[in-house]
Amino acid sequence: MTSNMDREMILADFQAAINGVIPQENGILQSDYGGETISGPAFDPASHPAPAPAPSSSSAFRPVMPSRQIVERQPRMLDFRVEYRDRNVDVVLEDSCTVGEIKQILENELQIPVSKMLLKGWKTGDVEDSTVLKSLHLPKNNSLYVLTPDLPPPSSSSHAGALQESLNQNFMLIITHREVQREYNLNFSGSSTIQEVKRNVYDLTSIPVRHQLWEGWPTSATDDSMCLAESGLSYPCHRLTVGRRSSPAQTREQSEEQSTDVHMVSDSDGDDFEDASEFGVDDGEVFGMASSALRKSPMMPENAENEGDALLQFTAEFSSRYGDCHPVFFIGSLEAAFQEAFYVKARDRKLLAIYLHHDESVLTNVFCSQMLCAESIVSYLSQNFITWAWDLTKDANRARFLTMCNRHFGSVVAQTIRTQKTDQFPLFLIIMGKRSSNEVLNVIQGNTTVDELMMRLMAAMEIFTAQQQEDIKDEDEREARENVKREQDEAYRLSLEADRAKREAHEREMAEQFRLEQIRKEQEEEREAIRLSLEQALPPEPKEENAEPVSKLRIRTPSGEFLERRFLASNKLQIVFDFVASKGFPWDEFKLLSTFPRRDVTQLDPNKSLLEVKLFPQETLFLEAKE
Repeated sequence: MTSNMDREMILADFQAAINGVIPQENGILQSDYGGETISGPAFDPASHPAPAPAPSSSSAFRPVMPSRQIVERQPRMLDFRVEYRDRNVDVVLEDSCTVGEIKQILENELQIPVSKMLLKGWKTGDVEDSTVLKSLHLPKNNSLYVLTPDLPPPSSSSHAGALQESLNQNFMLIITHREVQREYNLNFSGSSTIQEVKRNVYDLTSIPVRHQLWEGWPTSATDDSMCLAESGLSYPCHRLTVGRRSSPAQTREQSEEQSTDVHMVSDSDGDDFEDASEFGVDDGEVFGMASSALRKSPMMPENAENEGDALLQFTAEFSSRYGDCHPVFFIGSLEAAFQEAFYVKARDRKLLAIYLHHDESVLTNVFCSQMLCAESIVSYLSQNFITWAWDLTKDANRARFLTMCNRHFGSVVAQTIRTQKTDQFPLFLIIMGKRSSNEVLNVIQGNTTVDELMMRLMAAMEIFTAQQQEDIKDEDEREARENVKREQDEAYRLSLEADRAKREAHEREMAEQFRLEQIRKEQEEEREAIRLSLEQALPPEPKEENAEPVSKLRIRTPSGEFLERRFLASNKLQIVFDFVASKGFPWDEFKLLSTFPRRDVTQLDPNKSLLEVKLFPQETLFLEAKE
């Protein structure tokens, strides 16, 4: 009897996990409040016909048809072992409780304020305090740990202080994907767990955690719940290698599971099921029994820091699902797509098409495979549009796009997208850049046909073409005005440069004249000083009646004037030179010539007397400038 009750509890837990992933697939209507069952009338097959199966799914869940009434599901109890430094605290809560309630219990046990407490170890990454435990699809037993980076470590343990410092450090993990020989450089904080690393690698490589085969982890890294700071990784960089673990038995088992319809609850016995997450099965994989949509890799990583990297993964995943014939998605941020489409010359502008994907919509596969990948649509979009894409499946990515939408298009468009139901996706937004604003021309929902999609694209193109012609005309007129103004500015600039050149040339000429005048004045002053000194140094002129012989010299200047003076016959020739120089004719610039015989007196020895050079008793000389 006890064994049967245990099996029923295990089956109920597993049924709750399936309902959390695929609501209403098994015929039990679940409310949004802590897993309570909504009471209602018995299921009537005649009044509730079964929906048509999705064409893209290779397997389906067979709904359970209760005959009379729906049995209420008991609240599921979850066990948590929380580690803080050298203490372990056991917490047991219902899955309808929130993360904040766990923190309140820990606050009483550990005497740590909730505001100073970081609760780590969640398989889905960091969670908010308001998150309901049921929404996390947790196993029955869980291991968590508390970090207090704002509180000082206890002074009695230096090891604890070093660990706390390591938790705040960032580790660079260089991970090589063995099968494709691709390398990923991933940054993780020391407080991240090994499980978080493996889940991130699952997003990048599509290798489920339970199929990952690792090389390079330290021997001390024995538990996936261990944080990186405790695992013994090399700081700041550590190399790891990951591949896919496979075996013939697993391949055979997966093939059989994918080709066989699964009968939930009604055809199974309780011994066949346990809580799937306790076996390390990833979200979206419940023993291979999830739908094909859940087995797919995400179109876009959650909380991607770089929009370009997110779009690269989106394009690769889109190609793997729907083939290589698809629109060319712009790789970059939404702002960069605006620059490419709108902020160029009017002749080069294009419309911007924003494709909003949602994996949980039943229309997604049909829209992508039959309409978005149609050759006519792909060709038309490539010629006339810049196509940018985003995945709204994850709540974080949805909130991020709504923020971008509110910033670029306004709150009305953001509210319109926010109120769209999941089954109305995917959406196709046609955006036209109109002067200083961006206008949404059309919002195309997923329930359309190829012809209707093409007609709406062509209608948007007609509106854009009319606006583009006006913009081209305005741009040409503006460029013509700018060219005239540019020519006028150039002519004015050249005129200013010519005037400046003339002014500078005149200033240089005046400066040169001033310099030469200064040199001339200095030379004249120097000559005058020399002349005066020579004049003062001359011996006095002898009188005509003198006891000593006197020589009378008559010297003709270049201007025709005559200089006359008496000298003693015993005076040296140098005194005659000094006399001539004192009159402004220095002997280094003029030569003194005699007539009969014609000779250059300045070439004679200046230390000889006038009598010796035969300039006695009288002589007529003339001055001539040297060449």
